[in-house]
Amino acid sequence: MTIAQAIVTPDYAAIKAKQNGAWASGDYARIGTTLQMVGESLAEAMDLRPGSTVLDVAAGNGNATLAFARRWCEVTSTDYVDALLARGRGRAEAEGQNVTFRIADAEQLPFADASFDAVVSTFGVMFTPNQEKAASELLRVCRQGGMIGMANWTPDGFIGQVFKTLGRHIAPPAGVSSPALWGTKPWIEQQFGRKARSISIENKAFVFRYRSPDHFMDVFRTYYGPVHKAFLALDPLGQAALAKDLNASIGSLNTATDGSMRVPSAYSEIMITKA
Repeated sequence: MTIAQAIVTPDYAAIKAKQNGAWASGDYARIGTTLQMVGESLAEAMDLRPGSTVLDVAAGNGNATLAFARRWCEVTSTDYVDALLARGRGRAEAEGQNVTFRIADAEQLPFADASFDAVVSTFGVMFTPNQEKAASELLRVCRQGGMIGMANWTPDGFIGQVFKTLGRHIAPPAGVSSPALWGTKPWIEQQFGRKARSISIENKAFVFRYRSPDHFMDVFRTYYGPVHKAFLALDPLGQAALAKDLNASIGSLNTATDGSMRVPSAYSEIMITKA
């Protein structure tokens, strides 16, 4: 291995350990529950037969898990952050939904080939550092003729801009690509096209509604792991600069005129039928 290769080869184990700590910090479930309609939209679009076996990958606090369970699918909900999985379990129990929960790494899923009728992820698997490996795992555990469904943020949408802003203030891990690639048609076709019977990508938007831009900043600084950790890593001047840049992104996209925040964030709703 050359020196150049050593520099750009990511240490995936270290990166995942750091990511685990970031997502376990704060309380992502407080934000995750506001995104519930995205899981419902995906479940409606996929239109699975009741009784279908569904794997939710990087399920977080269970938005897609619950959406498919409400439609009488047999759902296995997985994440590598135990605290998030526990929140999903609590929600399922409160609704009386029969869901299987299991700790799992999206890059090394502990299931046999072709184990599920459908494999889904909403704003989850896109954050894996080894993106190609994660994509291959989604394909591996989905049966022939089964479906892979995802909701992924796009690079040019609001959350994509948040990622870029964080990257300007906190250097991302060397050799790791932006999570927002998962929201782009060329990357999805490159990763899944050779083993897909069909690929459908619909451009959608989730609207972030908060009492004010300051309210959004307070919630994300407190509960959203990546933003929470970014602010903790910066000195006061750095924190002020990051807050200024994030507020600029909000201001450029905010459609509210009454002092509140109404910011649409583009995402891709993706459905792949495995060949």
